[in-house]
Parts: sequence; structure tokens; C-alpha cells
Amino acid sequence: MSRYLFLSLCVFFSVAQASEKIAANDAHDLAYSLGASLGERLRQEVPDLQLQALLEGLQQAYQGKPLALKDERIEQILAEHEARVAEQPVVPQSEVALEKEQRFLAEEKARPGVRELTDGILLTELTPGNGAKAGPNGKVQVLYIGRLPDGTVFDQNNQPQWFNLDSVIAGWRSALQDMPVGAKWRLVIPSAQAYGADGAGDLIAPFTPLVFEVELRGATS
Repeated sequence: MSRYLFLSLCVFFSVAQASEKIAANDAHDLAYSLGASLGERLRQEVPDLQLQALLEGLQQAYQGKPLALKDERIEQILAEHEARVAEQPVVPQSEVALEKEQRFLAEEKARPGVRELTDGILLTELTPGNGAKAGPNGKVQVLYIGRLPDGTVFDQNNQPQWFNLDSVIAGWRSALQDMPVGAKWRLVIPSAQAYGADGAGDLIAPFTPLVFEVELRGATS
């Protein structure tokens, strides 16, 4: 078996080793999960794959039945496929991340009630406010929660906290100057107005847009 095929299917063997620990009534879910994992991988690697032939080969090999192709032919085909895959250009991770960000921002922009601020920041007003606004060199007192695009919370506070506007990310500095005290906003901040190509340690990957719910409790100019 070629190294490429081994790498493609290794997830099956590692998961299958735990099958003895799975309750009998979970057998269907285990089989389905293995199929879904393989299907996702193959969809990316071989988008025009003939599924019926795949299922025939899988069933015959799994049941120990004679295969429709000789071992030499199988090895030849897999080697040729591996060579073609190796020749395909590798898309830089930065391009993948940027494309993912653009799709996310487009989906967010299409949500009801969203309006776009400076530098592509997206705003949804959750609660209106009529108090003072912070100046460019002012301070803000906020309650907030920050999430990644998948909804994972990466930061929040439970008590109102003061920040100097010149010490926060560009997206906050820009949006919070337009925000009146008493307001609560949902902000979607493009990565260029957050942590950009560098990210922020293990919490925030490069080119990650951020979603904040911010309640402004106080502001100074």
C-alpha cells in the first residue's frame, strides 16, 4: 500500500482501535462517523470520485473478498494519483485564511440590521444609547465579550472596565468613538483592524475577524 493511501486512511485505523470500547448501540454512529471522516477527506482530494466503485472496493477489502483489480494495478493507480497530487500547487495558508475571512464578512454584512462603519467594521445596534462619546484620546468603560467566527469565546469581562482608546485594537478605537454611553453594540471587526497577519498567540490565528458584544458604561474625551 502506498504511503499516500496510508496517510489518507490512518484516521480510520486510529479510531477503529477504540471500537471495542463503544457500546453496541453506538455501532451505527461509529460507522457513520468513519464514513463521514473519509468522505470529507476524499471530497477535498478527489472531488470527481466514483462513489459506487469506492464502496465496492471498500466492501470487498473489508470483507476479505477477492478484489476486482490485481494488487500491482492498485499500486500503480495509487502511485500515479499520488504523483498528480504532489504536482498540484500548494495554496499558501494566508490566502486560505483571507478567503475564509472574506466569506465570513460577506455573510455577516448580509444579516438584517447590519451597517458598515469605517474600515469595514460591521455594526449591529442591540441597545441604543444617548450619552456622551469618547474622544480620540479618551477612555471608555465597557462590558464586553469577544468571540471568534465559530462562536468560541476568547475574552470577556464580568465587571465594567476602563480602557484608554490608544491602547486597544484599531477596530475598537474606531468604533467606540461613534458609540454613545448606554449603547450596546455587536461589532464584527476585520482582521486588518484587529491582530492582522500576526494573530495573537494561540488564541487568535492570523487573519481572523473578531466578533464583540460591547456595552458602553462610561466615556471621557
